[in-house]
Amino acid sequence: MDERTIEIVRVFDAPRERLWREWTEPERFGDWFGGATANVPEIEMDVREGGAWRLTMEFDHRVMHWHGAYQEVDEPARVVFTITDRSPEEGYHLITVELVDLGDGRTEMRFEQRGPMPPEQVEAAGAGWGKFFDHMEQRLGSL
Repeated sequence: MDERTIEIVRVFDAPRERLWREWTEPERFGDWFGGATANVPEIEMDVREGGAWRLTMEFDHRVMHWHGAYQEVDEPARVVFTITDRSPEEGYHLITVELVDLGDGRTEMRFEQRGPMPPEQVEAAGAGWGKFFDHMEQRLGSL
């Protein structure tokens, strides 16, 4: 299967440090990951290079077990980690998140997911991340 890339750039009306916490604090990450309709009853995050993370996500009468490891942690600017909901033998995708302080209280988030995917999965995964980020934006606006 060919390696493909999903790229999303969003600007959030929140300081970079706040967005960093959305990506690195379990209670915050678990609140937006999966979008507005998902429930995350279990989450563990050891946010350091080489540290592991995992979470259980429930939605639409399905249960998914996500996991991976942190490759790079450069607070508050960049985090790189692997992600999969499958067995390790089936491979991981690599997520890179860069947070750019725009100097006016807003932050530009540059998101990239790279890994083996059929073409139809690229569009579906991109739309899914978009919904996750919409939920993150709603959360940030209500805090």
